[in-house]
This record gives sequence, C-alpha cells and structure tokens, in this order.
Amino acid sequence: MTAQGVLELTVYVVVLLAAAWPLGRYMARVYSESFVPPGWLALPERGIYRLAGVDPSAEMSWRMYALAMLAFNVLGLAVVYVLQRTQHLLPLNPEGLGPVSPDSSLNTAISFASNTNWQGYGGETTMSYLTQMLGLGVQNFVSAATGMAILVALVRGLKRTESGTIGNFWVDLTRSTLYILLPLSLILAIALVSQGVVQTFSPHAVATLTDPTTDVDGQSIAEQPIALGPAASQVAIKQLGTNGGGFFNVNSAHPLENPTPLSNFLECLAILLIPAALCFAFGHLVGDIWQGIALLAAMLLIFLPCLAFCYWAEAAGNPAVVAAMDSVEAISVAPATGNMEGKEVRFGIASSALWATATTAASNGSVNSMHDSYTPLGGLVPIWLMQLGEVVFGGVGSGLYGLLAFALITVFVAGLMVGRTPEYLGKKIEAFEMKMASLVILIPPALVLVGTAIAVTVPPGRAAISNPGAHGLSEVLYAFSSAGNNNGSAFAGLGANTPFYNLLLGVAMFVARYWLAIPILAIAGSLAAKKCVPTTSGTLPTHTPLFVVLLAGIVVLVGALTFLPALALGPIVEHLQMVSG
Repeated sequence: MTAQGVLELTVYVVVLLAAAWPLGRYMARVYSESFVPPGWLALPERGIYRLAGVDPSAEMSWRMYALAMLAFNVLGLAVVYVLQRTQHLLPLNPEGLGPVSPDSSLNTAISFASNTNWQGYGGETTMSYLTQMLGLGVQNFVSAATGMAILVALVRGLKRTESGTIGNFWVDLTRSTLYILLPLSLILAIALVSQGVVQTFSPHAVATLTDPTTDVDGQSIAEQPIALGPAASQVAIKQLGTNGGGFFNVNSAHPLENPTPLSNFLECLAILLIPAALCFAFGHLVGDIWQGIALLAAMLLIFLPCLAFCYWAEAAGNPAVVAAMDSVEAISVAPATGNMEGKEVRFGIASSALWATATTAASNGSVNSMHDSYTPLGGLVPIWLMQLGEVVFGGVGSGLYGLLAFALITVFVAGLMVGRTPEYLGKKIEAFEMKMASLVILIPPALVLVGTAIAVTVPPGRAAISNPGAHGLSEVLYAFSSAGNNNGSAFAGLGANTPFYNLLLGVAMFVARYWLAIPILAIAGSLAAKKCVPTTSGTLPTHTPLFVVLLAGIVVLVGALTFLPALALGPIVEHLQMVSG
C-alpha cells in the first residue's frame, strides 16, 4: 500500500459523500407527493402518460403496484429477447452480426431486465448497435428506475397511516427516468466523450499493423479491426443505474470505454453516487435526515474495511512470485508492484481495488480489471460483498430497500432483547413484516448455494470449469453469488455461455430480482395500513451509533453464518495453498 493509493481512495470517498448530499435533497423533492415539475419539464411527463393511457392521479394498492411492475418488466424482457433473435434483419448492424442463440438471448434478456447485466458474450462481436441501444440501453434505464420506484413505495408505506395505497408505479418509474437518470446520464456521457469514450454509428475501423503476423493457419494478417459504436451513452447509464453491462467484452478495462484516469474516476464515482444519495433522500422523505445518515453509516462501516482489505491484499502481491525472484529483484520490485496480473497499468492497484470493491458493493458488476486474477483474499472481498445481499450500497433502490429489510430484522432482534414489540419509524413490526423480510434475506443465499451445488455436481456444470481445485470452486461460487444477488460481474475462468449456465443463471437472476421486490412491496402495503405509534422511552432509537453497529453486525453475521463454509472451500483454501506452496 502506498500513500498515493490511500490518498486516492480517501479523495474518492470524500467526493462521493459531497456529491451525494445535494443529489439526495434533489431526489427527495422529485419523490415528494407535492412535487410539481416546472413548466416545460412537465410536458414530456404528461405526454408519456397520455401515450400510455395512464392516470397519474390514480393510486395503487401494493398488489396492483406489484402487478404493474411485473407486467412492465416481463414485457421489456420479451422485447430484448426478440431484438437479439432478429437483429440480423434490423438496421444499425454495420458488421452484419447474426442472431444471438436462444439460450444466450434468454439469459441476456433476464439479465438486463433484472438490473443484473450478466454477460456471457462479447458485446462488440455479438450485439448490433440497435440491440445495444434499443434493447440493452433502454433496459439500463427502466430496470434502474424500477428499483428506485419500489424503494419509494416502501418509503410511502413507512410514512402513510391507515392507507390502502402506496403510490402509482407508472409515475414513480417515469419520474425516476426523466428527472434523475436521464439528466445525470447526459452529463456523464458528455464528460466521457470529452475523455475519448467512443460515441458513433460508424462501422469498425481498420488499422494497418506495423508488424504483420500470421494466424494459426499460416495466413498473413496485416490489418486489425477496431470495434466502435455508441458506447458513451450506454457506459453512463450502466454506471449510474448500477447496471454494469459493458459495451465491449472487457468492459471498463477497454481503452475506448474507459480511456483515462479521469474517466475511470468519474465512472467509478457514478457506481455509488445514486445509492449513497438515496440514503440522504430517504432521510428527507421520512422527515428525519439522521435516519438516512444512519443507514449510510452502516453501509460505510462495512464498505470501508472491505475496501482497505482488498487494496492491502492486492498491494501485498503473490508470495509465490516473490519467491521466484532473486533476492535483489524481490526486494526492489515486488513491494512496489504488488499483484498487477489482470490490471491495467494506467489505473494501477489502488484504482482497480477501489473499482472491484465498489462494483460488487453496489450491484453494478462492471470491471476495470480481471477479478479472476486477484489474489485469493483480494478476490474474496468482491464475492463477500455480493453475498451480503447487495445491501452495502447495492443497486439503485434495491440496495436500500434490502438494507431496510435488515433494519426491520435488527429492530425485531432488539425488541426480543427487551421484551417489547419492535417499531421502526413509528410503525409496529409484526409477524407479517418479519415473514416478508425473512424472504428478502434468505432467498439470495438459497439461490447462490443451491445453484453452486448443482453446478459442481453435474457434468455440464463441471465441464465449463477451466481451473480445477479451489479456484474452480471460487469461479462457480462467484458466478452464482453474482446472479443470485443481481450483480453481474464474473470470474473469467468459467465458460458460462452454455445452455446449462445460461438457463440456471437466468433463473437465479429472475428469482433474485422479483421474489425480493414483491415481499418488499407487501411490507410497504402492510405498513401503510397501520397506525403510527407514539415514541416512548422503550422505543429503540434507529438513528444512533448503537443502531448503526447493530445493523451492520446483523448484515455481517447473516452473511458469515451462511457463506463461511463455502468461502473456506474456495478462496480461503486457495490462499492457504498459495502461502504454503
């Protein structure tokens, strides 16, 4: 670890919090029930409602809200599937790319609709410009807006009393897109274009090689195609919406998707910006800013140690490499370089560790380095953050509503300690809320562990593992941790673009998104129908350091009890093998 690296991480956290505060205030205004967009800004919104036949003043019960959300997302899934299967018949396909296979199309459609953005394909060699923009790019917006809408519905459930409704899904979806995601994406896309991120409809460029080579058949190769496309617009929303799908195969390690240290900083900042800002927005919406700050503090209490640990592990490097050097070289080179395998030299270890930690904390899944090449302990951090349920920042909206489910568990456990009915923000937490919250925290671990167990025991699952032993298990565990928590990143050694993995991971992504969203909406409906109980001396304050520690402790404890045995067989064993070999 270097002073420059520590300074870089510190500056990142400071800038993140400084930017999240005003954005949170703005989002709270957008989601307030008294919000009226000024003048011309209201025209697109009203036009969308008229075109869709939506009455924006009509309120929905939680069941109607859930049905609208599911119908919209399933329709989007179907559109993305059809676009992939028919892209060879459609325009904006200058490279003449053919239809995507049925199993890969289904996997990708589920992935982008569920805000996971797992990619088993190379974007520049598989998807046409039209598919990238109309299919994947649009889903980047609406899947993120869906998560934000569900969060806002839960906030209304906490605020309203004796109400049978939690808002209007179509209004929440539209306002999240028009007033938050689109403006931020436009600003970021322009900034990225200024740094050299490509944004063009031109076909692939061709470069003449200064040193021609030959292919496996002995044929001379004197030219190299350079993939182009409308990348900047998709990169902006993939980061801001915690989507993560790369326009190019190597994602944000590609020089035309992330060319400079400044573009790297802006893209990495965008990963956590909205999830952090939503904590401040939550505080404003419930009328107590300290409630939101407490939730953000619990996130940081987990995130910062993970970030420091990942940076330390990568900066320490691989002792096997050091042992292979002579003594002079080991002393002079190894401490300065650390583990640079799979990392871009222009970013270095600190930026790579920061990105790996942020992208897996935030359910983003984009990468600027190869996680498969991290040291065992460095790679353990991204796996662990996903396995915590993507509630340490998490996806936009989904991360915070997942953490709120843990908050309900926390006040319930605290209530048991003092023999009092638990309360959260003036609402009694009873059996129904606990059942729904239990589903939210138990379904992802079940998907991860059951999926991993199936994959390592059946021939189609084992056939895709290129690295035997502990690292191979880590690759499979990482894949299902990613899919079962809607992250989308991957260890590269697993050949996952097969019918077996496309279908099994697709099921995991679908269930992880919607079987969690529906219980959250059920909690929102139940809380909205309740009366507000007055605060007494026996009420557990939920904005104090004690509650922050309790909440973070519950999140870590659930994750440790669930996944420590699996981690012991994967990255922990691999680390022991590395230091002993």
